[in-house]
Amino acid sequence: MTKLYFIRHGKTEWNQEGRYQGAKGDSPLLKESYEEIDALAHHLSLTAFRHIYVSPVRRARVTGSTLQHTLDTLQGHPTPLTIASRLREFNLGKMEGMKFTDVAHKYPHEFDDFQNHPDRYDPSTIHGETFQQVIARMMPTIHRITDIYRDPTDNILIVSHGAALNALVNSLLGADLHDLRKRGGLSNTSTTILETEDLGKTFSLIKWNDTSYIARTADPTDTI
Repeated sequence: MTKLYFIRHGKTEWNQEGRYQGAKGDSPLLKESYEEIDALAHHLSLTAFRHIYVSPVRRARVTGSTLQHTLDTLQGHPTPLTIASRLREFNLGKMEGMKFTDVAHKYPHEFDDFQNHPDRYDPSTIHGETFQQVIARMMPTIHRITDIYRDPTDNILIVSHGAALNALVNSLLGADLHDLRKRGGLSNTSTTILETEDLGKTFSLIKWNDTSYIARTADPTDTI
């Protein structure tokens, strides 16, 4: 049973401010995010990982490399890390850098559909990616991982982004387009675990949006 551990990047300044980041927008991790990544590493330290795959966007790269460094120290051996361009966040076009409240005012249909109705989301006005495009872009990386790592004890870490991971994971679990948001959002530095017994043909959910290792009380800006 190959297990995939999907990690959303640590909380950033724009997360805290309630701004869309997307594939091209970005902001630094908060100081406390490094403590939370450390807590995540300790939480995962009893699990041996074969590889870490990371989005090329800086907030995810920093999360992934920080997690790798701490895991290597705790476990006493290196875990290889690969930057995978297909794991980047949604291209949100004109919405990137904007506060959620401003997007809701300027692009009300796009805002509501992106949050609540993936099957109706049409980003042509904002020059962004559809849910279908993001899923199609990310899937080859997952197929490649499950093709390479076939042993029952193989565990893989995948560090990416909230909206993209939500769409990808629910799609891997067989959800229809209109149900991609049915499990709710993913929080910063959260862990979601899937496993496959048939080399990636089907997946089952082991854990969704686990943040049990984070000490502070969550607030609404943690989750997308």
